[in-house]
Amino acid sequence: MSVATAIAALELFLGDRLTCAEAVRAQHGRDEAHHAPRPPDAVAWAETSEEVSRILGICAEHGCPVVPFGVGTSLEGQIIPAQGGLSLDLSRMNRVLAVNADDLDAVVQPGVTRMALNAALRETGLFFPVDPGADATLGGMAATRASGTNAVRYGTMRENVLALEVVLADGRVIRTGSRARKSASGYDLTRLFVGSEGTLGVITELTLRLFGQPEAISAAVCAFPDIDSAVRTVIETIQMGVPVARIELLDEVQIRGVNAYSGTAMAETPTLFLEFHGTEAGVAEQAGQVAALAQAHGGAGFDWATRPEDRTRLWDARHKAYWAGKALRPGAQGWVTDACVPISRLAECIAETKADLAESPLIAPLVGHVGDGNFHLAILLDPEVEAERAEAQRLSARIAERALRMGGTVSGEHGVGFGKIGYLRAEHGEAWEVMGAIKRALDPQGILNPGKIVPSN
Repeated sequence: MSVATAIAALELFLGDRLTCAEAVRAQHGRDEAHHAPRPPDAVAWAETSEEVSRILGICAEHGCPVVPFGVGTSLEGQIIPAQGGLSLDLSRMNRVLAVNADDLDAVVQPGVTRMALNAALRETGLFFPVDPGADATLGGMAATRASGTNAVRYGTMRENVLALEVVLADGRVIRTGSRARKSASGYDLTRLFVGSEGTLGVITELTLRLFGQPEAISAAVCAFPDIDSAVRTVIETIQMGVPVARIELLDEVQIRGVNAYSGTAMAETPTLFLEFHGTEAGVAEQAGQVAALAQAHGGAGFDWATRPEDRTRLWDARHKAYWAGKALRPGAQGWVTDACVPISRLAECIAETKADLAESPLIAPLVGHVGDGNFHLAILLDPEVEAERAEAQRLSARIAERALRMGGTVSGEHGVGFGKIGYLRAEHGEAWEVMGAIKRALDPQGILNPGKIVPSN
C-alpha cells in the first residue's frame, strides 16, 4: 500500500489534472475556521462520475486516502486531509443537468454552487431555498447536511435532496432514491449519505427539490431590550404556525460589528431579522401577527424593507456577520461553533452562554437561526496565544455540553468533521458504534475522509 504509487497511477490517468504543487495543496488543506491546515499529498480534478469511479478504484487498490473538495467553506475541518492522500476537487463537475419545472426538481452535478443553480432557475419562476450564507457547492452542502437562514420554512438539505448518485470507496457507482416525492421501498440510503461528510462515498449527482418563487416578499428588523424577549417572540411565532421564511437573531455584540462593518445604524441591542414569503395579503397578515407579538415583548420599531434592493442590503449585512464580527478585533481569527436545542430551551441556553462570555476575556458575537433552535458563536482570538486558544476551546466545550444537557445536539449546521468528533459518543451513545459499523461495511480500508465523524478503522 503506497500513497506515492497511487499518485503516480493517477497522474498517468489524469495528466495535468493532477498536481503536487505546494500552493494548490495548501489551498486544499484548510477550511474557513480555526482548524490547523494539513495539505494533501496531491490534488486531482474530476470531470465525470466515471472518472471519480476510476480515481477511487486506483486509490482503493493502493490504500490512498481520498477527501472530496468543493470550494472549501466547511467549518469543522471536513475537507482537511487529516491523513494526507488525495484531495478530490469536484468543482469542474458544475453542470445543471436537468430542470423539471412541472415536477419542481432539478438534477445537478456536485460542483454547482447554490447561487449558480438559482441563476439558472431565474427564468423558470422556481428557486432552491437552502442558503447557508456561503456560496457553497451543492455536493458539499449535501455532504455536510447544510441548512441556513431559510431552514425554518423550507427545511435543510436533508429535506431537499430527493436522490443521489454516489461513488463508493471501491469505485462502484450507486443511485439512491428517485424523483418521486415519497417511497416505501427499502432503506433510505439518500439520508444516509446526506451529512456523511465524504466518509461513506463521493456524491457525483444530486436531485433537488425546488420551490416556486413567492409572489411577495417583505423583510423587517426589530430590536429588543434583551435576548429573552426576542426568543419569546420567536417561540410564540412558531407555536402560532406563522410560516415565517427567515427569523434570525443577532446579539448586541454582533450588531455592533455589523454597524461598523456594513455602515448601518441599528440600535446595538438584540435584534431579529425576519422575512415573509407568500401572496401580498398573506405576507401582510404574517407580518402583522409577528409585529404584534414583538410589540408585546418590548420590540422597538419594526423597520420594513419591501423593495428588492432594500431587502438585499438588509440580508447582505446579515450574511456578512462573520466578517463583521471579526472586525471587532482586527487581525483575530474566529473560532466558530454552533449548537441546536429544542426551541423551548433556546433562551435558557443562550442566557447561560452569554453568562460564560461575560466572564471571559474573549469577544464572541452571537448569531442564531432561532426559528429552529440553532445559534452560532465566533469566538475571536489570537491563535498564537495558547491561553486564548485554551479559553476558546473551553467556551466551545461548554456550549456543546450545555446543548446535550438540554436535549439538543452539538451541531445543528456546521457538522462534525474532526472538530466535534469528541462529543459524538456523549450525544449518540451506542448509535455512534453503529455509525462506525456502517463506515467499515462501506469503506473497509478506511480511505474515505479518514478521521472524521466516526473512529478511524
